[in-house]
Amino acid sequence: MTEFSILDDSMEWQKDFERRLRTSYTVAGLGEATVERMLEDARAGIGDWTVAEITDAGTRVGYVAVIVTDNNGALAGRIGDLRIDALHAGQGHEQATRDWAEAWCAQRGARRLDIRLTEPAGELFNGYGVRGQLRARHVSSPPEPLDGVTARPMTPAEYPDWLTSEKAAYVGDIVRAGALSPEEAVRKSDQDFAKLIPEGLATPGNTFLVLEAAGEQIGTGWLKHGHLPEVTYGYSLYVQDQHRGKGYGRAAMAAGEQATLAAGDSTLMFTVWGGNEVAMNLYTSAGYQVIEESRSIDLPRSAA
Repeated sequence: MTEFSILDDSMEWQKDFERRLRTSYTVAGLGEATVERMLEDARAGIGDWTVAEITDAGTRVGYVAVIVTDNNGALAGRIGDLRIDALHAGQGHEQATRDWAEAWCAQRGARRLDIRLTEPAGELFNGYGVRGQLRARHVSSPPEPLDGVTARPMTPAEYPDWLTSEKAAYVGDIVRAGALSPEEAVRKSDQDFAKLIPEGLATPGNTFLVLEAAGEQIGTGWLKHGHLPEVTYGYSLYVQDQHRGKGYGRAAMAAGEQATLAAGDSTLMFTVWGGNEVAMNLYTSAGYQVIEESRSIDLPRSAA
């Protein structure tokens, strides 16, 4: 029988958790300095997690970590970790632990439960909707540009319309992924853009691009350099709807990779929102590894 005991001292679990994170990030191709920074970020919130030891007939079989926090005015739960030791895997402890975590969070008022996967979880979280993926690729040499496609700096005259469009697209991505309501997504969009680019086009460390083909604008790009050590984060590499299906998605990625190298970084990282299967397939074919995958489910869980 699977049983759970809340730990007063979770240091042993934390050491194992950090070791597994380090291995996962390293296998995904991230550099040592980037891995260390991501581990620092992970450590920042661990102290607030509730960690339980999972046992079976008095034998420890794994750990689970959970937390409930306010997320844009609504309580949301999170499974920070769910680990069953290999010796005890496949004996039903995984499902029992998932169910325990859902009940624990629901009892504390959570209406949604999130999890961030850094390792394959099999079918355990198949019922959870994919909200987004963090992807990255090491860029070792300048990519081959697509014939006829050029990238140039965005002009001040082009920036206001781009900003309006980009904020609207961001809201749409959040809502389509099921992460927030439309109203909550608008508030998050306003807050995030104000924080990320407070000086607009002149915000240091950012590159804003316009992609053109045959003298016509076909898309835009927005990249933040030094997001992590030697990592450029692609906030947006966008091809207009009427120009899709022509290989310009690869051209936008090539422009992003060129900007990454020009800024002195060696890895391009970005988030693809859930529901965008076309983009996910494109990034997979281009060699962008999934670093983390965010999933969630509404609570209480609907009956199967």
